[in-house]
Amino acid sequence: MPKERNQNQGRTPYRREAQEFEQRVLDIARVARVVAGGRRFSFRTTVAIGDQKGRVGVGVGKGSDVSISMGKATRNAKKNIMYAPITPEGTLPYETTGKQTGSKVFLKPAPAGTGIIAGGPVRVICNLAGYKDVVAKILSRSTNKLNIAMATVNALEAIEYTLPKPKDAKVKDKAKTADSSDAVKKQKKETKKAKS
Repeated sequence: MPKERNQNQGRTPYRREAQEFEQRVLDIARVARVVAGGRRFSFRTTVAIGDQKGRVGVGVGKGSDVSISMGKATRNAKKNIMYAPITPEGTLPYETTGKQTGSKVFLKPAPAGTGIIAGGPVRVICNLAGYKDVVAKILSRSTNKLNIAMATVNALEAIEYTLPKPKDAKVKDKAKTADSSDAVKKQKKETKKAKS
């Protein structure tokens, strides 16, 4: 008579953990180092990560294999996370430019429904940051994706912005101050009654 197999026996199904960040590979380049016997080749990978809620980062990694360099680049990008300023409408607060070595990028807010109008790495970074409507232009002749990505991050870091308070918050603040002043008046009356 065959044994009945318990449902809990054996291997458990592999469950992939929900990732905190979405990642995109911007560039994979084969780079060479000249040594005595000739050239040693390795791979340089540029990775952008973001959570589409305002956090974005760019990282670079080198390794003898593409998968090794991607792992290093992702770890490097997590170290370089920055907070991108997003208005409640899902765009930039105002125009900005960013520069990294020979690359220059111009970012501009756009009206609702425009989408992300940008090229290459700028589009990827704006998308990973969580912008809905942005217009961007690469002003330099540089085609280096790493420098363009870093120029975009520099442009976003240059923006100084704090989220505006919701309209209901002003009403609540006034109510709190009114309540606190009433409480102070009651305390004064009670102390006067206690003294007399």
